[in-house]
Amino acid sequence: MSESWIVGINPVEGALSNDATRVREVLVENGQRNPRVHELAEQAMALNIPVHHRPREQLEKLAGAARHQGVAALYEAPPMGHENDLAALLERDGSATLILVLDGVTDPHNLGACLRSAAAAKVTAVIVPKDRAVGLTPVVRRASAGGADRVPLVAVTNLARTLRELKEAGVWITGLAGDTEQSLYGVDLKGPVALVLGSEGEGMRRLTRETCDFVAKIPMPGAMESLNVSVATGVVLFEALRQRSAVR
Repeated sequence: MSESWIVGINPVEGALSNDATRVREVLVENGQRNPRVHELAEQAMALNIPVHHRPREQLEKLAGAARHQGVAALYEAPPMGHENDLAALLERDGSATLILVLDGVTDPHNLGACLRSAAAAKVTAVIVPKDRAVGLTPVVRRASAGGADRVPLVAVTNLARTLRELKEAGVWITGLAGDTEQSLYGVDLKGPVALVLGSEGEGMRRLTRETCDFVAKIPMPGAMESLNVSVATGVVLFEALRQRSAVR
């Protein structure tokens, strides 16, 4: 376990609302008048979490380049989920299983944004390889806007093996790449599905790609070769949701 400071109204609110047992203390800027900050302080006190008022300079030192908005919380980060957790998650969601796999997304802002989209799409889990992920850092949590508290992030030792295990469990794997003719919009994304995206520079690794049942691209008629991985994540997740809702 490691403790770190979460700063800003939304990140602190997310921690207090979804994972309050891991919040150790809350700091509020002296003279702070924002009603949302006062609500957070009252929420923390109701949960028996210590609340301290501190000078603006102290919060700025804790926040670094981030905007603290007059509030910070000392948070004990949980470990990422384990691959052994996946079986229970698959059983829970059944035919509604929707998994996001990120192969090589190491930028904390991108990972946080992907978690935000994943939470909005109510995915079963986000899977990352242990050796190519940044973990649930304060930057990831802030960029996720609360998404890190709402969706399991599972780190696996061998991504290709995990994908094969998902296939054996009845999950269809679709990878995203720009160098294929198959359009994402022509792939059936109903039922238990895992969507795989690679890093912006290298894309999916070879073994990851070879394990996919389908490889598709997001059609882009404009003069751009690729999208930011977090934008692409939003596109593919909500295309899956569109197809699923059309069935109903």
